[in-house]
Amino acid sequence: MAEEKTYLELSEKTSHKFYEITLNGTQLFVRYGRIGDPGQNQTSSFPTTEKARQEAQKKINEKLKKGYTQAIEGVRKKRPVTRRIIEEDSTTNTITSSKKRSSSNTVNTIPAPDVVVKNNPAPLLWKFDTRASALGIFVSNNLCWVGNEAGKIFALNHNGEIHAKFKLPEGVKCIVADTDWLYAGCDDGNVYDLSGKTPRIAYEIAENVDIYWIDIWDAILTVADANGNVTTFNHEDESQWTKKSSGYRGWMVRCDEIGIYHGHSKGVTMYDWEDGKFIWEKSSDGMVNFGWQEESAVYACTDKGKIHAFSKKGELLHTYVCDRTIYSCATAENGKYVFAGDLNSIYCFSEDGTRLWKLATECGAPQSMQFYQDRLYIVTHHGFLACVDVSESAIALAQKGSLPKTTTFTAPAVTEISATSLETTSDQSRGIMVECFRQGKDLRMRVISAGYNHNWNCQFPKGIRQEGARYLVDEIRQSKNGSFYRAFGNIRKLSN
Repeated sequence: MAEEKTYLELSEKTSHKFYEITLNGTQLFVRYGRIGDPGQNQTSSFPTTEKARQEAQKKINEKLKKGYTQAIEGVRKKRPVTRRIIEEDSTTNTITSSKKRSSSNTVNTIPAPDVVVKNNPAPLLWKFDTRASALGIFVSNNLCWVGNEAGKIFALNHNGEIHAKFKLPEGVKCIVADTDWLYAGCDDGNVYDLSGKTPRIAYEIAENVDIYWIDIWDAILTVADANGNVTTFNHEDESQWTKKSSGYRGWMVRCDEIGIYHGHSKGVTMYDWEDGKFIWEKSSDGMVNFGWQEESAVYACTDKGKIHAFSKKGELLHTYVCDRTIYSCATAENGKYVFAGDLNSIYCFSEDGTRLWKLATECGAPQSMQFYQDRLYIVTHHGFLACVDVSESAIALAQKGSLPKTTTFTAPAVTEISATSLETTSDQSRGIMVECFRQGKDLRMRVISAGYNHNWNCQFPKGIRQEGARYLVDEIRQSKNGSFYRAFGNIRKLSN
């Protein structure tokens, strides 16, 4: 018996997905995912061919009702993706940033200084080898998160021991926090919520956007892309506005309750939250490679080896001068110390711009970093998450050549997970109940447990919404602006 295949696609707003169903006798094969990706697979068996056919038609009708249409696979191309690639040339000692899956010329080569002075090693307490170049990092009271270009995410305690691991479909660009929510921005255009046991797709970015960096504040997502655009999305993953900066390559975007700070090839621009109104722009004397913020200042590091500190009003506060291209920066609380990373070194400055020390990483260029309680955590282009003791006593010893013994951990194998799989339960006492309903052509969520405003929408992963279905979540929290709810923690579907 010849197999029967139906291929469907959905492309609306920021959602670009496919759904393929193949009927072969009594077996039903389903493949689904983001357009351009291999997707995920499911197989079901039925007692008769007729029952298999009925189930296939039921699934097709459900997708058609949601707006899917028949299509030809391969006509729509996969999104462009830029990855930061740092190449160390043994003859010219150059640094290169290049683009993946793009026909345009986006290679940026910056020569290193003529004289390279070998530094003493930094005091590394431990390092964790993720086995692929790493950009994503977030450090909390309990855990250190790292995400690499293979799509692997690990959560370790402050001693380097693994507490959680995930494998996402594409590489991880960054990991950012929005109060207690943690998100991973990835090369497939998805932004995953990592707050529960299973990562969930919280936002989907339009397929023609080459994402560089993201930040989130009170569920508002801000995206900086290769062309120098900044775009915001609300809690329902709906685009609010887009602004084009004077430059391109937005490796920096930072947000707070005041506005959005966007670093690009020409400098740093600030926009208003509500409508993207231009507030100020300052030159950075070079391309911005990364950015950091504290309560009263933003920091932009450049390919000219400088870190500029600007007030939130756009005033230049300090400039920190390094010896070569800087890939990342961070500060201690309120900018007491400023840290930076080049091809193979870490710098530390006092707040006023005085260089205090420079030490070698010996595990690659720090592509992102974060300070926490006398420790500097870095992720490198060699794939390491490393913990550096930056206390005054440890640095003094390191400058004299006395170093702690570094413990090395290696990442275990990780199996890719499905962001749409759901645990089911019939126990209604184990959480707060939310319901999916149709509002025009959109599926919305509302909280139906007692004590909540039933007229407010609730931020909830789109990929698992099913009209009429009810779900139990660990917590429901009110947004900072007091106009919608946000689901937090694990999600279970309520069985009938």
